[in-house]
Amino acid sequence: MSEAPDVETAWTWLVERRPGTRGWFDDTLPPIAAAAYAEPVLRRLFPFHTHGTLKFIRDAPPWPEPPVDDLPFILLGEPPYIVYASGYGTRLGVAATADDAIGLVVAHLPPELIDDAAGSITHREA
Repeated sequence: MSEAPDVETAWTWLVERRPGTRGWFDDTLPPIAAAAYAEPVLRRLFPFHTHGTLKFIRDAPPWPEPPVDDLPFILLGEPPYIVYASGYGTRLGVAATADDAIGLVVAHLPPELIDDAAGSITHREA
């Protein structure tokens, strides 16, 4: 499976469902991918589809082994969507829609990610 070399390419491949890349085969991913892409703060992160989830990684590859996985993520499937803290440690909530699931992710991002985006990014309402 090809790994995107940067954040922008990863989002393009994910949203377009480019064959042979992460998530292209997962029919439950498009609504979540579209809602995540519409959120400017998340668009700055590397989208990482793996094992029926959509995770967000702070940096593009190459990553340390294993990649730093410390952000909330979404368990994919049919709605409702479940949002977890990294490592399945805490269930952050259940959302009826993709937009609501993305809102839960953004609400639980570390403050430094939101602060880094302040001024240049306007958050959409979830």
